[in-house]
Amino acid sequence: MGTVLGNLKPEAIWNHFEEICKYARPSGLEDKVAGYIVSVGKRNNLETFRDEFGNVIIRKPATPGKENLTPVVLQGHLDMVAEKNNDVQHNFDKDPIQPVVDGDWVKAKGTTLGSDNGIGVAAALAVIESKDVEHGPLEALFTLEEETGMFGAKALKAGVLKSSILINLDSEEDGTLYIGCAGGQNTVVKIKYDQKYIPDNTFALELKVTGLKGGHSGLDIHTGRGNAIKLMVRLLHELNYKFGIRLVNINGGSKHNAIPRESSAVIRAAKKIKDDVVSYIENYNKIVQAEFASVEPNLNVTASDIKSRSKVIDKSSASNLINSLYAVQNGVIKMSADIEGLVETSTNLAVVVTKSKAVEITLSQRSSVESERDDISNSITGLFKLVKAEVNQADGYPGWKPNIKSPVLGVLKSVYKKLYGSEPEIKAIHAGLECGIINERYPDLDMISFGPTIIGAHSPDEKVQISAVIKFWNLLVNVLKNIPQN
Repeated sequence: MGTVLGNLKPEAIWNHFEEICKYARPSGLEDKVAGYIVSVGKRNNLETFRDEFGNVIIRKPATPGKENLTPVVLQGHLDMVAEKNNDVQHNFDKDPIQPVVDGDWVKAKGTTLGSDNGIGVAAALAVIESKDVEHGPLEALFTLEEETGMFGAKALKAGVLKSSILINLDSEEDGTLYIGCAGGQNTVVKIKYDQKYIPDNTFALELKVTGLKGGHSGLDIHTGRGNAIKLMVRLLHELNYKFGIRLVNINGGSKHNAIPRESSAVIRAAKKIKDDVVSYIENYNKIVQAEFASVEPNLNVTASDIKSRSKVIDKSSASNLINSLYAVQNGVIKMSADIEGLVETSTNLAVVVTKSKAVEITLSQRSSVESERDDISNSITGLFKLVKAEVNQADGYPGWKPNIKSPVLGVLKSVYKKLYGSEPEIKAIHAGLECGIINERYPDLDMISFGPTIIGAHSPDEKVQISAVIKFWNLLVNVLKNIPQN
């Protein structure tokens, strides 16, 4: 039994989740947690194996009397987004996540919790180990490297899965059934520069944008939250125009699928205008705090003296960098005309890193319409080509087209209404689910996705609702025993 979460209900889920939290599992480092998944299958004497990529598959026979039900695969991913607050000492390569209970929520101490998708994984394991959950022939698929490009799902080969229904356990809203998702693509930009010697009679300032909420670049893109890189670039643009500052570096964000919460830059300016520059930054802080008062109450822009001996970026490259980042689109591009409240197309300025001879930029585009995803990606490419940048578009991943006549959707709606006396919401999600990729390999799979309420995924504010996990488990258990006959 877990030492922190063991008293929570349902115990089977929380005990597995607390065990999962012991293993470092950023994308690419899932071997230890995959080993734990394999151990669960083997200790229950179930067919358990890893495919060539490392995805884990477990097969469990039907419970007595349910052999004729349509086979179902439960699916989730093992990796997590590794984000922490700046004042937290945590090595995601080896340190365990530290879950804590806060009222009706479970969160982590200063880091992402990994309930995305650890709760879904734990639920699948709970079914695998159960002695009293009724179900037909069952498979569980645990994929790797979902958060960095869905590489585990992309590596899944046709013919591995034997089921006809897939239940994805990677959604984050209680009472909602997802039947479609956006496709996505990353654009990676490199702006090269020459280093110039430090100008005479100048001083150095380190600028920081901190206190933003961040969040998931798909699920939270419509919330109006601040983008730390965009806020920094706006300031740099104004300082450059008014004072002719010199840029040493700019950095911000860390994950392609997270809205950047923090950014920093080092600038140099003439000593004689130091007071004016500092005063301007202080006033800028007041302006953006007022603009974002309701959505980003902890936003803060600061400037501090540093003794930097780093050379500056040449004027032309710095100007091209600042202007292109200032001009590039960010946020919601288009709302769906067919599904109320659904973001159809968006882009996120996700990461900026200054390296020795170039500044590297990562942007993430999403859309439920493939042609629109390509359009916004090409628009971004066109902008950066104007400043002679090197631009590469990574391979995209497909969306999942909604099927309102899905048989498993009908089962979920019926079971949900019997359990809770109301109709569930039926939605598509503006985020990448592995369903779209798996559907390419298995076009006849009938698919659906649901999960408990998770807030702040991909940020240290991430938390999962305990009461929603109870509902999630009850729904899953009752759906499995009500799957139609094959």
